[in-house]
Amino acid sequence: MNRFINNFDKPQILPTSFYQRTDTLELAKELLGKKLCSLSSEGLLTTGLIIETEAYYGAEDKACHAHANKKTKRNAPMFAAGGIAYVYLCYGLHCLLNVVTHSEGEPHAVLIRAIEPVAGIEEMLARRSKSKLDKTLSAGPGTLTRSLGVNLADSGCDLTSGARLWIEDAPVIPAERIWAGPRIGIANYAQEDTDKPWRFRVL
Repeated sequence: MNRFINNFDKPQILPTSFYQRTDTLELAKELLGKKLCSLSSEGLLTTGLIIETEAYYGAEDKACHAHANKKTKRNAPMFAAGGIAYVYLCYGLHCLLNVVTHSEGEPHAVLIRAIEPVAGIEEMLARRSKSKLDKTLSAGPGTLTRSLGVNLADSGCDLTSGARLWIEDAPVIPAERIWAGPRIGIANYAQEDTDKPWRFRVL
């Protein structure tokens, strides 16, 4: 059973203005409970409710790919205006999906860490070579991208067009239902930014 009830009669795709706000930490919390949607070239729709996120705070954040405004071919989407996807390959194995936030030239982003499957579950299971639904289907940043069919070609995708990847609005999760804690997998390089409580999860 889903943890959320969407009270909107019609799905509303989050607009550009949602992503281009300057408070990326607040935005990372507001993404919780929203519906992440993926439409394949064959017309297969798969969706899930976002239940865990992780914020990366631009040039000043030592855990961020764009720390000190370092721009590369890989992280170039982070320097665009908010509202596009930044997808990168982690450890040569997993594609990870980030939502680019803030304004052009300010490389902030939010990593989508976990979703709760909603629609297209049979297709999600097939993509993961699983026979039945369990909590591992899309409970990590690498598993959720495989479940949704997200890959490196999606980096730079416009999240507001409703064509390939998009996020649909939903009521804001109350603060008392949001857990905050340190980010994962950054201890080797983030130094004093390692323990910042910038990972958020629905309780």
